[in-house]
Formats: sequence, structure tokens, C-alpha cells
Amino acid sequence: MSADTAVPVRAPEPRPASGNARVRLVERGREALRRAAPALAFYAAARLTGMATMAAWAWWIGRHPRTLLGHSWDGIWYAGIARHGYGLVLPSPTTRGVVFNDLAFFPLFPGLVRAVSTVTPLTVVSSGLLVAWLSAGVAAWGIYALGERLYGRKAATLLVVLWGVLPHAIVQSMAYTEPLMTALAAWSLFAVLTGRPLWAGVLSLLAGLSRPNAIAVAAAVVCSSALLLRRDAAARADWRVWAGAALAPVGWTGYVAWAGFRSGDGPFGYFEVQRLWGSRFDFGKDALRFVRHLIIGRDAMAYYLTVAVIAVALVALAFLVLERPRPPAALLVYAVVLVVIAVGGSSYFASKPRFLMPAFPLLVPVALALAKARPRTVLLVVGALAALSFFYGTYLLTVARMPM
Repeated sequence: MSADTAVPVRAPEPRPASGNARVRLVERGREALRRAAPALAFYAAARLTGMATMAAWAWWIGRHPRTLLGHSWDGIWYAGIARHGYGLVLPSPTTRGVVFNDLAFFPLFPGLVRAVSTVTPLTVVSSGLLVAWLSAGVAAWGIYALGERLYGRKAATLLVVLWGVLPHAIVQSMAYTEPLMTALAAWSLFAVLTGRPLWAGVLSLLAGLSRPNAIAVAAAVVCSSALLLRRDAAARADWRVWAGAALAPVGWTGYVAWAGFRSGDGPFGYFEVQRLWGSRFDFGKDALRFVRHLIIGRDAMAYYLTVAVIAVALVALAFLVLERPRPPAALLVYAVVLVVIAVGGSSYFASKPRFLMPAFPLLVPVALALAKARPRTVLLVVGALAALSFFYGTYLLTVARMPM
């Protein structure tokens, strides 16, 4: 498939009548994994090198890499939920009026960590890292599958590699929820594009249980379903399309409602929990104030690189929207919602690149450009990005020591 060929969202495929359908499905999966193997190998090499670089420096300064990767910042909260369930509420020791409540964290990741630690001899921290690493691999495969279907194998491979060498890609190796959400999002979007609306809805439901910004997956699935129903009369008679669209937001809305009632503030109490953490949607006012502070003052290097990441993300989104042929609506909606949430949210400025981590469609314009470039140019660009990623990831975990 050439780089200038986009694939529209397909109507649902009819169910195979043959009893060998499961065998054929396994064979197709093996073939898909075989095609993705080079991209996954490059991705694994990038992430292992990034972790090794961080680990070497951590040991040099007397810190334990496993603790940095598996039990830092939000990882501490996820480990606590995995061990004891919900119920921890703590006032901030440094900021007046801020209250930390573990209901702010969605349940899928700590639930999987608890399951792994229950059935294996691994500790909760090691189980968190295992879940995150496996999720990152599945995410890379899903990104490749999407890229291959839309733009061909070369662009798909570059898309995966670029995702693996983002400046803040160390998060993909931490006990955080971004790899899990990205995996579910990528395969949900792939299901949309390949005419599997029920699978898209189920995966979107699961994604909605992983992170607050996973509402972007549901928005993409619902939007694509609406477009399909409008233009395809046959799809209106297919219950799978309706069921997939109905299931897509259930995970996110279900947890938000449950957390709200658990907090004692009713169905919208989750947003009060977030507000007490200092996090709310203010259309980017707080972010603009912080950028102004960085211009007229002085602060840590991580904040300045955060500004650069946000600026590049906005430019990449513009290029994605202007790409011809236009990417499928599902990818556009997914990317736009993630960028709006990341840029428009208040506080935790240094975490914004992490919030953008699942927005892999933003890398499509760069991957397509590199797919047409000379090999030397590709090596130079990817090599420079990898060096930045390894250095910056090490800096974030061992030097910066700020919420990320």
C-alpha cells in the first residue's frame, strides 16, 4: 500500500460460517505479528537502551532503577490501590487547600497489577512494571498495525520507532497507565478501521477504565459509528454498530459516576476530586500563565522542554488535519481530544507531555516525511531523537525529581 493511500472506515465484516474461523484468525495474527516484528525489535531496542542509560546513571548516584521506574509519583498511588483498594485521602503537606484522593486514579491498571501479583511470585511493584512493559509492546504492535493499514510498512515502522524515542518515552517503561491506554486505544481504532465495531466498543470500554483522558477513544468510536450510520444504510440494520457505539463510553462514564458516589459528592463528584488535586479544565489559562512565567523568569529545564513538546504537538496536529488524503475521522477525533485535554488542563505543567503520550497519530506526518527521505536522513533524525530521549528520560527520573 502506498503512502498516499488512506483507508476509509469499513462497514462491519460478516461473520465467517466456517468452523475453521478460529484457526484462520490465529494464522492471520501470526502473520501480522511477523510483519510487525522488525518494528517491534527496533522499538524494544530503543526502550531497553533508554532504560539501561537511566539505570547506569541511577546506580552511579546511588538510586535504585526499579524504584524509579516502578514506585515514583503516580506509581506509588497505583501500587497502593493494587495492595489495599481505594480509600486513601491525604491533605497536601505543601499546598494549602489541595487534597490527594486515590479516587482520581482509574482502576484498570491497578486491577491488572493486583491480579498479576496474586497469581505470580512478583511483588506489586514488579507486577506494575511487567503490566506496563507488556502493554507498551502491545501498544507498539497496535500502532504498527494502524500505520501499515493506512500508509504501508515503512511508514508504520517509522511511526513505532518515533513513538519509542519521544523525549519523554521513559514513561513507556514506568509503572504508569499511558502504555495500557495506548495499547487499548490503538487496537480499538484498528477495529474501527477494519469494520469490527463491537470489538472497537469493547476495547474503548476497557480504555475508559484506564485513564481520565481515555474519553478520547470513546469519542473516536462514537464519531466513526455516527458517520458510518449516516452514510451506510446496511450498517443501520447491524446491531454490532449500535452496540459498539453504546459500549464505547461505558467504562469511562461508569467509573466517573462510581467514583463520584464513592466520594460522597454525587455522580459528578469525580471532578471535585480532581479539583481538590488542583486539576481542572480551564481552557489553557493556567498553561498560558505558566508559559509567561517561564519567559520572564527562570525554572527547571523540564518545563522548557514541556513548552517545546506542546508547541510541536500543536504544529503536528495542524499537519495531521491538513494531511491529504485526510486521515480517518477516528484518528483525527482521537488526536484532537487528547491535545485539547492536555493543553486545556490546569496545573501539573510538567506532566503535559505524558498526557500527550497516547496521541501517536500526531507522529503520522513525520513518519510519512521520513518514509520518503534518504536513509542517511532517517538515521540522523532518529538517532538525534533517540539521544535526546535517553538523556532526557535519565534527567527526569534521576535529576529533575518533579511530578511527571
